[in-house]
Amino acid sequence: MQEVVLFLLLLGVLSGGQALHLIHLPAMSKVAENSPPETSVHMFAVKLSASLSPVVPGFPLIINSSPLTRAFRVNWLSDTDFEVVTTGMEQLDFEEGPHIFDLQIYVKDDVAVTDLQVLTVQVTDVNEPPEFQGNLAKGLDLYIVEGTKPGFVYQVEAFDPEDTSQNLPLSYLLISPSKNFRMSANGTLFSTTEFDFEAGHSSYHLIVEVRDSQGLGASTELHVNIVNINDEIPRFTNLTHMYTIPEELSPGIIVAHITAEDPDDRGFTSFLLYSITTVNSYFMINQLTGAIQVARRIDRDAGELRQNPIMSLEVLVKDRPSGGQENRKQITFTVEDINDNPSTCTKFTFSIMVPERAARGTSLLDLNKFCFDDDSEAPNNRFNFTTPSGVGRGSRFLQDPAGSGKIVLIGDLDYENPSNLAAGNKYTMIIQVQDVAAPYKNNIYIYILTSPENEFPLVFDSPSYAFAVSELSPPRTQVGRVQATDKDFPQSRITYSISAGGASQQYPNIFWINPQTGELQLVTKADYETIPVYILRIQATNSEDSSSVTVTVNIIEENDEKPICTPNSYFLAIPVDLKVGTNIHNFKLTCTDLDSSPRSFRYSIGAGNINSHFTFSPNAGSNVTSLILATRFDYASGLDKIWNYKLLVYITDDNLLSGRKRAGALVETGTVTLSISVIPHPTTIITTTPKPRITYQILRKNVYSPSAWYVPFVITLGSMLLLGLLVSMIVLLAKAIHRHCPCKTEKHKKTLVKKVEMKNTKREVMVETMQMNTVFDGEATDPVTGAIYEFNSKTGARKWKDSLTQMPKWKESSPQGAAPRRPVPQEGTRTPRSTDKERDGLSIKVQAEDAGLGPRSQDSMPSTPKNRNSAFTRGASPKRHPEK
Repeated sequence: MQEVVLFLLLLGVLSGGQALHLIHLPAMSKVAENSPPETSVHMFAVKLSASLSPVVPGFPLIINSSPLTRAFRVNWLSDTDFEVVTTGMEQLDFEEGPHIFDLQIYVKDDVAVTDLQVLTVQVTDVNEPPEFQGNLAKGLDLYIVEGTKPGFVYQVEAFDPEDTSQNLPLSYLLISPSKNFRMSANGTLFSTTEFDFEAGHSSYHLIVEVRDSQGLGASTELHVNIVNINDEIPRFTNLTHMYTIPEELSPGIIVAHITAEDPDDRGFTSFLLYSITTVNSYFMINQLTGAIQVARRIDRDAGELRQNPIMSLEVLVKDRPSGGQENRKQITFTVEDINDNPSTCTKFTFSIMVPERAARGTSLLDLNKFCFDDDSEAPNNRFNFTTPSGVGRGSRFLQDPAGSGKIVLIGDLDYENPSNLAAGNKYTMIIQVQDVAAPYKNNIYIYILTSPENEFPLVFDSPSYAFAVSELSPPRTQVGRVQATDKDFPQSRITYSISAGGASQQYPNIFWINPQTGELQLVTKADYETIPVYILRIQATNSEDSSSVTVTVNIIEENDEKPICTPNSYFLAIPVDLKVGTNIHNFKLTCTDLDSSPRSFRYSIGAGNINSHFTFSPNAGSNVTSLILATRFDYASGLDKIWNYKLLVYITDDNLLSGRKRAGALVETGTVTLSISVIPHPTTIITTTPKPRITYQILRKNVYSPSAWYVPFVITLGSMLLLGLLVSMIVLLAKAIHRHCPCKTEKHKKTLVKKVEMKNTKREVMVETMQMNTVFDGEATDPVTGAIYEFNSKTGARKWKDSLTQMPKWKESSPQGAAPRRPVPQEGTRTPRSTDKERDGLSIKVQAEDAGLGPRSQDSMPSTPKNRNSAFTRGASPKRHPEK
């Protein structure tokens, strides 16, 4: 600090002339703590230098302070008068901050003449009022639940900035006294009464003041809110308990409005829930508004309402879905009868057969037995009959008494009467049944027939019928109509029925015929692919006769079957460098459609064919197509990023349709799912995130169709043929074993040497030497070699009579000039061995029994009878001894 002052003084001396001076500095000044901004601290002036150069704008200024602070700055008053004021950027606090600040004020004119002086500012202490902390200083909201007993509410706390040790007590009081609250001197707020939210006061406004020992104080606001709780039951506001409503109101019509209010929500929108606790199906209530509406048809004339038209309901109102307060109310609905049912009859057409000799006064028909009015109360349920009208009724029939509905014969119905013949012995009466209370009328037709003899059969208007119906026609579609007539008079009602035909695989009959009109209808959809033609037998019956006719119903084929392809789903793995145009794994789709030509298929690939790598060829016009790689894979450039494709293939049967016909035609589409995995090149580095290994399990399921009856037939027939072939092969094998088995060969017919053709000049003889203790009781000549051998007639054992002299003479050349074979030694000598080079020729197996050819033992001693065993020695073909 001193170095800076010396530097500035030196700079002023060097500038020459009279120096620039700060007047009234250095000095000491005081300022009160917590002074607001622009508070004057000290005023001073500047004495210009001899050159009268003005002070540079922005000077003088405070270039340094001790301690550092931004609480002061220099304000310009005139060219030579200035003032130090507070900035407000830092609060001057006597209790917590520094008390003294040394401000270095620096001034400079246009010719660079400067001066520097120090102003010492002392912060003086000012008594500050107490303060509330936190949210309490801005006002605080307090909450008290209604019904809470009087007592403690809140503890108000404040602090005195002058009392850093918190030793001086503060006093608290309520500025606006309230009979419901009081406050102790230490700031504790108490309630003095029990609050009721519904009584009217829901909040209170209190002002709390705190004072220090010198009388300075501060105040804050407390808003005490009374919390409403659910302690009141809802109250019904409408007093109506009985309602009268007419029957046949439309569902949804409001017949009553139940209203209630909740005292807990007075002054606010109440959220009450209404419900009907009584079990009923006629009414429902809006749980929010309390409006009772008709839930379904209310018929006064049916069910329990016909006996008792009064219904009682209990309405429950609650102020919350579960728990809370509730109230109940009983209401009653009385259903009034209206004339909503016209007088009607169980039948409106009557056919009465009257014998031609029936006496006058005979009662023919009483319509009261067939007519009624369903209304439950009078006069709505009363009805009568009008005067009959019709051809031929005037002199023959009468309603007696009038309006009673009783028809009486008053004339002659003789069948041979000319007037009756002119009328056809058929008389029609039209009478109306009418409602007394309302203009409801229904016509009744009465046909009175004179019964003659049955002369004509019941016949159809056509010897056979042929109808056609589309296989897409829905149930109840009219297929056609048959009609039968009977020329006999009077005519009776004809009833139609299906006596045979019309059965399908799922239904006993897919047709229904109206028994009165003969109209033939579908019960369910027909299927051309299952049964294209139905032959029905329709029977017509009246009271005297019956007849039947053949009806042929041709099912019109429609496109209603989806293409089905095999395989339906498949997994393929292909290399990443597969050539474009390659048929992938020779994969083919074979598709069938029960109602479409093989040329009608069109193939397309939907979702999953990213970058269009795959296509089908041909893509239309064939039921067999191949999967083709359309474009090559390009993983190196990033065009392709996935290695596993899941293709959704669409097979549509509209290929043979033109664009105009295709818009309105029935088109079916089948789908096939293909999973294709691209196998990367061994050098290819896949940068995709590792995925868990997926094991694809391809399940091929053969679904047998009942229509393929020939499959089990062919399998059964083939199995029987294979079984027969196997049995014949077993029989032939058994015969061959029986024929060639060594243990069953006949006596004297087994050859000792088997001669085999030689392809080269080398020959080889295998000599089998066996030691046996056998008695040989016979001799025989070998038919092949001519040698004599001895045999045992019981065991079949044989031996050469002279095993050395009886051997055949073989001529062979030794390729390596081997020495002539040694003679076979007698008993006790060693059997000669053959060399490997002598084994290339033909081997002849010779069996010898106990001929003194036993081999030596391992210690070169002649073998004895105890250690003799069968020995097989292979050697070169034996040659004759030199002496022979």
